[in-house]
Amino acid sequence: MKRGKRYRESAKDIDRTKVYSLEEAVRLVKESAKAGFDETVDFAANLGVDPRRADQMVRGTVRLPHGTGKSVKVLVLAKGEKEKEAAEAGADYIGSADFIEKIKGGWLEFDAAIATPDMMSEVGKLGKILGPRGLMPNPKAGTVTFEVGKAVQDLKAGRIEYRVDRAGNIHARAGKASFGEDQIIDNIRALIAELVRAKPASAKGRYIHSITLSSTMGPGVKVDAQAEIGASHGT
Repeated sequence: MKRGKRYRESAKDIDRTKVYSLEEAVRLVKESAKAGFDETVDFAANLGVDPRRADQMVRGTVRLPHGTGKSVKVLVLAKGEKEKEAAEAGADYIGSADFIEKIKGGWLEFDAAIATPDMMSEVGKLGKILGPRGLMPNPKAGTVTFEVGKAVQDLKAGRIEYRVDRAGNIHARAGKASFGEDQIIDNIRALIAELVRAKPASAKGRYIHSITLSSTMGPGVKVDAQAEIGASHGT
């Protein structure tokens, strides 16, 4: 793949064969973020699990201490008092059958959807639309709940969902390049600690094989995963 001049210049400062401390990696990622917009800091981890096995599916949510730097538009599908609760918590769109019909018609102007359990018989019919886009409410992600106020606040404050893909990889946003180094480090350590907590009991051998950080337009920087795992256990 032919890379742009900016990418090639940034890559000169990064040894692709080396694993860096988290602090060094974050510094290099911030230095490589030279685009004309506030680039996202992307986190990628390769896990020693077999996602084809139900007991090794790694999935959940984590609230990043400093958020993602992205404004999240939240849709709440609920009725009655729960609509009022969602509004007070700051949801962007609130409704029930009306929004279900809008989604069927192609409307998708939201970043996350929350539904109360009593709405799921209708919301479930949207699976083919919302599922492939990662927008389907799910109990494991905390987005099928009667506690809609808390769910809205968590999403607005920087709670993200993670899910291992078919190749055993986890991808997540860890903030923006404009964040301070300490803020990005805090977010990444929260991600790592959550992945360690979510390790399946049936997963044997090394669990986190590798961690790589990058900015949206920049090269990847390998992180010393084992050192960070040790730090998450206080060792």
